[in-house]
Formats: sequence, C-alpha cells, structure tokens
Amino acid sequence: MLREIEVQDEYGQRRNIHIPAERPLTVFVDKRELVTLMTLGAAPELLVLGYLRNQRLIADVTEVASITVDWEVNAAAVRTHHGIADLESLTAQRVVTTGCGQGTVYGSVMSQVGAVKLPTAAEARIRQSTLQTLLETMRQQDSIHRKAGSVHGCALFQGGEMLYFVEDVGRHNAIDTIAGWMGLHGVQGGDKIFYTTGRLTSEMVMKAALMGVPIIVSRNGVTHMGHELASQLGLTLFGRAANKHFLCYCGFERFDAEPLPPSPTMRVVAG
Repeated sequence: MLREIEVQDEYGQRRNIHIPAERPLTVFVDKRELVTLMTLGAAPELLVLGYLRNQRLIADVTEVASITVDWEVNAAAVRTHHGIADLESLTAQRVVTTGCGQGTVYGSVMSQVGAVKLPTAAEARIRQSTLQTLLETMRQQDSIHRKAGSVHGCALFQGGEMLYFVEDVGRHNAIDTIAGWMGLHGVQGGDKIFYTTGRLTSEMVMKAALMGVPIIVSRNGVTHMGHELASQLGLTLFGRAANKHFLCYCGFERFDAEPLPPSPTMRVVAG
C-alpha cells in the first residue's frame, strides 16, 4: 500500500519518501458494471460489501453469494443470490459528492434517510472521559498517514475500545469498509461511536446514520449540511477533536460533559 519515490525539497536536497499506492477497483454486480472505486486495497471485499450496503443496493449481507477480487484486472465480481431488483433505476440518479476523488451517492439513498431510527439519548451516550480515551487511542494508532500522509482513517469504537480501523485514499471508502465489516460480523451500530479523520459532510453523516451509529467524532470540521442533517436525525457530532480539545456541534443531550479546569491566567506585573 506504500510506494517509495525520490523527491527534492526546498533546499535542493533529494531524499526518498513513501506515498500511498492507490489503484482502481471496478465493481461488477452479477456481471453488470456498477462503479470504479479508487482505493488502497487494504480490505477490498469489505469495501465492496459496505459500498453496496451504504448505497442501499442490498438490505442485508446474506443477499450476496460471493465477492471475488482480481487485482490482475483491478476488478471485483459480486454475485448475488437473486439479483438486485431495479438496479438500473436505483442507480439512475447520481449525486456527485465532496468525497476525495469525487464520490457518488445514489438518489435512492437520499430518499431513505428520513426512515432512519437511532437509539434515544438515554440508550446511547458518551462521557467526556470516554471521548478523550478514544482520541488518545487514535493519536497512538500506527498508520499509513503518519508515514506517507494523503489518506483518511476511520474507526469504529464501543466505548473507549477500538473494534476496527481502516485507512483509504478517501473517507467514503473507509466508512464503507467499516460498514462492510459490521455487516459481515453482524455488528449493530446503536452502541457504537464512529471516528473519522475527514470532514463531516452531509453524505458522511448520512452513511453513519444508515449504519445505525448515533455518535460521530471527527478530527476535522463540519459543513452546514452535515450539521443540519445530524440535527434532524438526532446524531451527536464532535469535530476539531484531537488530544483533549473538541467541539460538540449538536446532540448535546447524548454527551455527559466533564469540563476541564480552566487554564491558569498569567498575571504580568510591571516592574
């Protein structure tokens, strides 16, 4: 997933660095071409499975008979048990998203967001100490980003315990891969926390909601549409979250705050 190249810096010095090695993966469903995803290829089967789930092209992973990835031709062949009804109409309306490399969300997904039912605030909560444990876990996580940059990371937590972590060239690929992992292992999202290094746009909020996850944490910020959608659905959003710092943008009712003591002020006395 990494390639070594030679670069020249501002001092005229040449040195070797690592960069992420993305590759195209064209997805075929029952021998019909669906989409080409640009990916690091860390977990291609989970990526494809999660993509199908998050695009609502399948309702359950049991509809899929097999996923075969062949990197010699950069293709993933999905075989379903009974086919996907109305595949053409489901994928006819496309919305080009702000995803890295331009993601796509099908119109049929947008229409289903209103049906999302998340746990109540009493059922799904997060303490500030748990949030800080999560952020410390991510700070210490060995990653491609530390070595090469240019990738996004996403993780699924239960409390302060990280269940799964993945990196890819785009945040959409990473969240889809987590959705695939959840589907494959029968993991429900109601008591989980989703973490991403990417910004929280409307489509990222929507995908987390479709996965049933009520709490989202981002190292980055939130867009207006992302905030609006999260507020409408009752999600809790944390952004600008790193070390002990964060902003809770909405969903305060799920958050058990444990405020840090104020920093001592320095008093300057003139001599």
